[in-house]
Parts: sequence; structure tokens; C-alpha cells
Amino acid sequence: MTYIIAQPCVDLKDKACIDECPVDCIYEGERSLYIHPDECVDCGACEPVCPVEAIYYEDDVPEEWADYYKANVEFFDTIGSPGGAAKMGKLDTDHPYIAALPPQNQDH
Repeated sequence: MTYIIAQPCVDLKDKACIDECPVDCIYEGERSLYIHPDECVDCGACEPVCPVEAIYYEDDVPEEWADYYKANVEFFDTIGSPGGAAKMGKLDTDHPYIAALPPQNQDH
């Protein structure tokens, strides 16, 4: 089980969640943040600090954003489990689903 970052984060990337994560499992892509499903310890510290309410426990993701579960998990298919987002820095890629989205309104 893991937490998922959904549509409200795309093109916003507030990053308050990164500061709260005790295991450094929130990675930054080009347009969105992603929670590593194998590195996440399900502590939930990230969820309440998200200013746009983009983080959900995987069983609680709204139906309209169900595809974000797949996007979060598959994002790590190519990079594996690096064991910490800080050492990776910003990655110049996104899951194809997120990369194909039209630009998101950032007036939150």
C-alpha cells in the first residue's frame, strides 16, 4: 500500500510534502511529484500538508483520478528503487499519462 499524488499537483509541485516525508520517497518529475510505492512507509505525513489536497491513500483516490495510481507506480519502472529522492534531484521525465496532460491551471 502507498500514497498517490493526483492531478492537483500537476504543474504546481508545491513540495511541502517533500519536507514532511521522513523516508525521502517523494520524487520530482518534470510536471508532477511521485511517491515511490516501495519506499513509502505509509506514515501519512505528506497528506495533510499538501495545500491542494493532491495526496491520497491508494484506496481513497477519487475515481476521476484513478489513473494516477498507475502513473505513480509505473513512473518508477525505469528508475527502480534508488533509495532516496534527494540524491536523484529533479528528473527530466514524467509518466506518459502525466506528460500528455494539457497544462494545468496553477491559480490555486
